[in-house]
Amino acid sequence: MEILLPFIILIGAMLLMTRSAKNKQRQAMQMRNSMEPGSGVRTIGGMYAVVKEVHEDSVLLEVAPGVHAIYAKNAIGAILDDEEYNRIVHGAEPKSDDLPPVPEDASSLTESESETGSESEAGTADAAPEIDLGKRTDEAADGDDQDGTEKK
Repeated sequence: MEILLPFIILIGAMLLMTRSAKNKQRQAMQMRNSMEPGSGVRTIGGMYAVVKEVHEDSVLLEVAPGVHAIYAKNAIGAILDDEEYNRIVHGAEPKSDDLPPVPEDASSLTESESETGSESEAGTADAAPEIDLGKRTDEAADGDDQDGTEKK
C-alpha cells in the first residue's frame, strides 16, 4: 500500500493539470467564437487589428487603414474592448469622467518656486527629469575611465 501512494498522488496531480488546461482551451474557444466585425483584437504575435469578417476557421483583419489580412482564428490572442483598443492603438486618453477629481487648490500638488529655487534651476513641472545613463561626458573623456579612475 505504501508503494502505491506516490503513484496515486502523481495520477491525481496529472488529472488536475489536464482539467485546468482543458478549461483554458474552452475559454479561449468561447472568446474566439464571440468575435464580431468591428471588434479590436490582439494576435498572438502582438499585432493589433480590427475584425472585418469572421469565417468558420479564419478571420479577416484590417491591420492598417485599407490593409486587410486573413488570420486563423487560433491566432487571435485577445479581444479588446473599444476603450482599451483606442488607448493602445491611437494613444487616446481616458475620458474625463474616468480621471480622478482635481482639488480646487491644485497648487499643493506641485512644489512652489520658493522651495525649489528659481524656475530656471528647477525647470517646469512638464519637463522630464534628467536621467544619468552612464554616458561619458567631455570632462570624463579627457583622461578618466568610466569608473572615474585615471588612464595611464
